Amino acid sequence: MAAKKNEIHSLRIETFGSAGEGVARLSGQAVFVKGALPGEVCQVQLLKVGKRAAWGRVVQVTESSPARQAPDCPQYPKCGGCQLRHMTYEEELIFKRQKVQDALQRIGGWKGTVSVIHGAKDPFRYRNKIQFPVAEGPRVGFFRARSHEVIDAPDCLLQPVPATRLRAAFQAWMAEHKIPAYDERTHTGLIRHFYVRVNRLGQTLCAVVANGRQLPFQDALLQALRQAEPALVGVVLSVNQEQTNVILGKTHHLLWGQDFLEDALCGLTFRLSVPSFYQVNRAQTEVLYGRALAFAGLTGTETVLDLYCGIGTITLAMARQARQVIGAEVVSTAVEDARANAQRNGISNAEFLCADAGQAAQELARRGLHPDVICVDPPRKGLALPVIDAIVQMSPRRLVYVSCDPATLARDVNLLSERGYILQTAEAADLFPRTAHVETAALLMPESSLPAQR
Repeated sequence: MAAKKNEIHSLRIETFGSAGEGVARLSGQAVFVKGALPGEVCQVQLLKVGKRAAWGRVVQVTESSPARQAPDCPQYPKCGGCQLRHMTYEEELIFKRQKVQDALQRIGGWKGTVSVIHGAKDPFRYRNKIQFPVAEGPRVGFFRARSHEVIDAPDCLLQPVPATRLRAAFQAWMAEHKIPAYDERTHTGLIRHFYVRVNRLGQTLCAVVANGRQLPFQDALLQALRQAEPALVGVVLSVNQEQTNVILGKTHHLLWGQDFLEDALCGLTFRLSVPSFYQVNRAQTEVLYGRALAFAGLTGTETVLDLYCGIGTITLAMARQARQVIGAEVVSTAVEDARANAQRNGISNAEFLCADAGQAAQELARRGLHPDVICVDPPRKGLALPVIDAIVQMSPRRLVYVSCDPATLARDVNLLSERGYILQTAEAADLFPRTAHVETAALLMPESSLPAQR
């Protein structure tokens, strides 16, 4: 008999799903159970039943896993920021390593194993950028899972303490002066988000994202923020009057101080403006980039092409070990930042092109250059097919792939293998503790360069 919605079944959880949920079997059908752990027996209420799978919630845990723990955050699991606070960090790393390996094997057709996951030494307060959505109340916090309802969050165990103090001062300013929050349904109200960036030294940069070009009671806000956080270096107004889910606006106005923050990464100094892309976990980014450098196998004689280079973080790290590096990025402001960062760090063997992968390939071909190593760090959607073809056309002897999504990495590994580039090794790195996200560094090499299989 087929299972039906709202039925309650006793199920043994067998494994993890890709989002960290437990997976059980019922009448041959997979059941995805949020909040359940492998090895547990749970009373599960079915919330949705499809033709091939079902989804449910835990009503009661009748046999508990040793990896289960009481959530340490009062907002969990209402807040959608974390998904894994009900399990130990050791169990989280087991899940994430398996997640990467399963994707590479099932989607990528790889026969190898992911033997290493680089866990964080400290899974608390690691985020160096926080973007708080704002709603009437005023509520300043994070979205409820799978919604745009704002959960008020006085503190967050992923954010540094300076952000907690600044958030409280900002919320108090809104309440005292009756500043209206933005309503995305009616496109009315003023304040959309409150943004905080923190560097290694504890210095902070704030931005107010507003549906308007001015802030009322601006001096009172600046005074409140500066009193709350003495290490504040600047406050920026980001104007976003568009009907969009994009957080930051296209124009930014300095209200006080400076409109940038400097930070150190991999022994280099980077200047970060409000819209600059920068990995949110500094310590784990250094681990991830260290593995990418190791996979590149640089000896000082190579030409390296870094696609999706952003503000040049990986590019400049590789420049110290290569003869020549070329970064390619389609966002012009990021290219300007990358060039300035190279100059700031005294690196003269790096250049940056405002181009996509295909345009970069054409420019290198025009110059008669053939990169020995190509590094890619694409967005979550992975590599477009023309980019894959451009990479193969340039025939690097090593391709280093840094990925934030195991599924799209695995898809691209499959496509690259069809074109003669074979995955040699992959290592996971946990840049986002207590969430379901995981990063991977992978090395691919041309099949023609590999020893013949007997």
